[in-house]
Amino acid sequence: MKHFVTVISLTFLGIMAIVTLFPFIYMMLAGLMTYSEATSIPPTLIPETFQWSNYTEVFEKAPFLRYFLNTVFVSSVTTIATVFTAILAAFALTSLEFKFKKVVMGIMVSLLMVPYESIIFTNYNTISRMGLLNSYSALIIPFLTSIFYIYYLYGYLQSISSTFYKAAKIDGASDIEYIRKILVPMSKPALVTVGILTFISSWNSFLWPLLVTNEKKYRLLNNGLSAFTTESGSAVHLQMAAATLTVIPILIIYLIFRKEIMQGVAKNGIKG
Repeated sequence: MKHFVTVISLTFLGIMAIVTLFPFIYMMLAGLMTYSEATSIPPTLIPETFQWSNYTEVFEKAPFLRYFLNTVFVSSVTTIATVFTAILAAFALTSLEFKFKKVVMGIMVSLLMVPYESIIFTNYNTISRMGLLNSYSALIIPFLTSIFYIYYLYGYLQSISSTFYKAAKIDGASDIEYIRKILVPMSKPALVTVGILTFISSWNSFLWPLLVTNEKKYRLLNNGLSAFTTESGSAVHLQMAAATLTVIPILIIYLIFRKEIMQGVAKNGIKG
């Protein structure tokens, strides 16, 4: 009976893996097909000859290199700022005593329940009144911190004994020195997790950049892909090649740091 259950479980996992991976694999293969192969019925699964020139043509028809550099810049700045502000806030909530601390925690938890879509137009009005539309600042400022990741690091830092902080203070270390020399090294898996997930979220952002920018020089990859899909008309093979360009870099980053992500999630909330 146990062997039968194992076989059923593995079969189910295999089917779900195929269902999940097939669209992504077909997207990459279609990006290497000719137009006739990409639009044929029944669909062609394997191109007769890999059309690597499709990617050259994509860069010729749209400034995807500019979109890529914009996305890397915005995602990097957002990630660094989020990790920095989240670790400082989480440290304050776990190690410092101050008035209305519980009230602050309650407000943070309640704000986690507020959908992003409900405040996006408030953010838009704020950015607009500051005169920051069509700028990198508009893409970055609303995402300099994250309540979710502050709360996530708060739960992780609770697993670190308070004796480390007390010992550091006895030795004359400042709070910044304690964070830099002790807290950051001890919470590295969680910080890497926050950094990678923030980077992925920023990389995949679409709605906010669409609202605050309308010039090509500020477009991010997903917005550039959407515009290219409209501009390229029926060139399905080129659209698939462009879509592959937006996915491959972030997939590589995830595969490189997947162990750190798993460690950060697994250790969160475990008391030391």
